[in-house]
Amino acid sequence: MKSNEIKQYTPLLIELLKRDIKVKYRKSVLGVLWSVLNPLFMMIILSVVFSTLFKNNVENYPTYIFSGQLIYNFFSEATTSSMSAIVDNASLIKKIYVPKYLFVLARICSSMINLMATLSALFCVMLVLRIDLSYRLYEGVVALILLTLFSTGVGLVLSAIAVKFRDMMHLYSVFLTALMYLCPIIYTMSFLPERVQKIVMLNPLTHFLIIFRECVLYEENISIKILGVGVLETFIMLGIGIYVFGKRQDKFIMDI
Repeated sequence: MKSNEIKQYTPLLIELLKRDIKVKYRKSVLGVLWSVLNPLFMMIILSVVFSTLFKNNVENYPTYIFSGQLIYNFFSEATTSSMSAIVDNASLIKKIYVPKYLFVLARICSSMINLMATLSALFCVMLVLRIDLSYRLYEGVVALILLTLFSTGVGLVLSAIAVKFRDMMHLYSVFLTALMYLCPIIYTMSFLPERVQKIVMLNPLTHFLIIFRECVLYEENISIKILGVGVLETFIMLGIGIYVFGKRQDKFIMDI
């Protein structure tokens, strides 16, 4: 990826983004509003179901769940859509030269738009529940930036592998399910045995979620250790993504 190349093809990236959004919400009456309603409904359902278990241990439990969904849903959507980015654009790739990573970036950007809509809904829920919106909210952007870069790295790897091994698209959904249960979305870390806590902390999404909640919900200082781990895993994953995609992209034309 070259900065001057990205600048040169920015108009194309914008058009790809527009097309992906139109395709995603084709014949949908509410469109992008579903990005807000879906986690909102799930927050209500999960709050009712699990309130007896965790409500007494978690302050503002509905927003606790909502924030967890926000992080996980973005990662799930961004990486899943990125995985099929090259395969879905095979006809265009065969006809003209286009930097192939643009198709992945367009999917990531599309998911970012949904993320911003969901984030707005979270703030509205916080206002309804009379939770103070402090100046610390902007620090939550750090977690979202790291999450976006991490998801980009994962998306690049998945899109490169899926061109050759289409079964990856089916296997990945199983992996995402396991990842969801190994992330403190509906439960608290203190609720888990110590051994299980260590396993959950191996989930990279856990670090991004902890950073986000510390800033947005609890107005606490970001843990330097957690932040350091989050930054490290982000740039390692992004580096792996760029490397794998760069090695495989010249072979895409033979596999698609």
